[in-house]
Amino acid sequence: MAETKTILSGIPGVFYRKPAPDKEVYVKEGDYVKAGDIIGLVEVMKNFFEVKAEEEGILESFRVEHEDFVDAGQEVAVLSIANKETSL
Repeated sequence: MAETKTILSGIPGVFYRKPAPDKEVYVKEGDYVKAGDIIGLVEVMKNFFEVKAEEEGILESFRVEHEDFVDAGQEVAVLSIANKETSL
């Protein structure tokens, strides 16, 4: 049985899924991510802060769109985490 975990924005600002306008997104829905992988950036006054996965799993969905404003503590994405007991 898979468990889900949310990834939250630590600060308010504009959420970006890409490192730059001409670059690809960090991750797509359905991609496998490891703990510490960057899934996006939040920009505040021309400063960029990384939003990282805290656990490994499959990025199930984004809760915000590219260039949406986010609040501190707002859900940005959802990870599907495999339950280690049932996957043995």
